[in-house]
Amino acid sequence: MAPFAERFRSAVAAARHPRIKVSDLEVRLGTRYTADTIALLKRRFPRLKFVWLMGADNLRQISGWQHWPKIFTELSIAVFDRPTYSSKALAGKAARRFWRFRVRSRQAKRIAELEPPAWVFLHIPLHRASASAIRAARGVRPREPKERRAQP
Repeated sequence: MAPFAERFRSAVAAARHPRIKVSDLEVRLGTRYTADTIALLKRRFPRLKFVWLMGADNLRQISGWQHWPKIFTELSIAVFDRPTYSSKALAGKAARRFWRFRVRSRQAKRIAELEPPAWVFLHIPLHRASASAIRAARGVRPREPKERRAQP
């Protein structure tokens, strides 16, 4: 995983829609787990509807995260296809557990309006470049994801 500052700059550059706001909130809040950040955001902003965006690679391994089912039950989720991950992600523990709450991709525009648990898998044009190869070319050493490092 790239250093936070680099990931933040990359997210800002990618967030071109005016309704997408990139924030360093987790750093400022000091939350350790995604489920804790989500719970805190929902308490602070009870009228907002949040949608968790993640790649298929994270859907495949989210079942190793702290309190991962709570993520599915607290907000709607949009999962973006990633090269080589689709089949394994959709056959993984999280996708199987919440399979009956998966909505069709044509309902993706309404995902924020749906009551959780609700999730959509979006088949998008895939870029074959490996994120690991891109990071290696930039000289960034790989590290385990935050959720994995935090596990006892």
